[in-house]
Amino acid sequence: MKQNILLFAFLLLATTSVAQPGGGRRWINTNSPEVHADQTVTFRYLAPNAKEVKLNAQFADGKPFTMTKDGDGVWSVTVGPIEPDMYPYEFQVDGIRVMDPSNPDCFPNENFKGSMVEIPGKEPYVYSIQDVPHGDVEYVMYDAPSIGATGRMVIYTPPGYDPQGDKKYPVFYCISGTTDTDEVYFKVGRINFIMDNLLAAGKAEPMIIVMPYGNPAAYFPPVPMPAPGSAPGAGMPQTDLFSTELMQDIIPFVDKNYRTLATREGRGIGGFSRGGGQALRNGLKHTDKFAWVCSYASGIGVEDLENNYKNLIEDPDKTNKEMKLIWTGVGNSDFLYKMATDFNAALTKHRINHIDFICSGGHTWMNAKLYLHETLPRLFQTANY
Repeated sequence: MKQNILLFAFLLLATTSVAQPGGGRRWINTNSPEVHADQTVTFRYLAPNAKEVKLNAQFADGKPFTMTKDGDGVWSVTVGPIEPDMYPYEFQVDGIRVMDPSNPDCFPNENFKGSMVEIPGKEPYVYSIQDVPHGDVEYVMYDAPSIGATGRMVIYTPPGYDPQGDKKYPVFYCISGTTDTDEVYFKVGRINFIMDNLLAAGKAEPMIIVMPYGNPAAYFPPVPMPAPGSAPGAGMPQTDLFSTELMQDIIPFVDKNYRTLATREGRGIGGFSRGGGQALRNGLKHTDKFAWVCSYASGIGVEDLENNYKNLIEDPDKTNKEMKLIWTGVGNSDFLYKMATDFNAALTKHRINHIDFICSGGHTWMNAKLYLHETLPRLFQTANY
């Protein structure tokens, strides 16, 4: 009976009921995306009255695919084979961007939310769901009085975590990128499954992973334009909202409500894109709070580093003794490649120990998952708690 219910639910997702001339209804195929064994994919979109529908996908390098309409008003195109991975995509219906209504998987974003398609490979990915113990992921709301808001974040706890138990865990704060939301490491980065798989293989330390929203300014109404003649920046927040919230609200909330190792050796920070810059600025400015710092496709300007992080570079021996890890990763065609590599060169110039990781590709979440897989096994491996 249960199998029949599941089959019926699948058929509902894959088909749409339309009226027939003379009464009655029939089912048409709107299954999308349909991933085939040869790694080609068929995309479908029901729009009988549309004049043109195109598919735009990350794997297409900015070249939309033209879709064709059948007699039922279903537009479709089959593309590929596509290299195995996860990709965002969208339809352009008479020039309007739309999600795929047949696909529940989407890319969390402050603005337009594209749909997601996963092309499986012959072997499981580092982020594939495998038959291993799984941690829990929960959505958390918290008071942020330092900025006058109610904040939100996603928190992963590892398999075996007991909120009433005695064991305490290190914490990795992982910050979202520009226009990304607190869900992105979970829904796109699959950080929970990467961590589950690493733990099952004995390649990482159990840890709590906190995924805060890196743009708390979005909690507030749009700031009105300043009056003519106002001072530069008038009407804008006069503080770094995220850093304030992180130090005064987020970390204290996590330490109070979870079984954390509330020491610098038990606390790490990382982030992608804008979040990578936030991770570097907070981690390297507050070495009393963090001993592990990771930047994914980001950096700090050399002049900024040398003028504002003298605590880091004036005594490299002290820094190298205190910091357990400074890690940066970037793709060789990433638009932030120069910033990241210039930052690495500056660290080398000032004799600051670090690891720099250069891979192929650009500013994508395919690479971000690779950075996570490279860094999570390094975290909290040598700290003396």
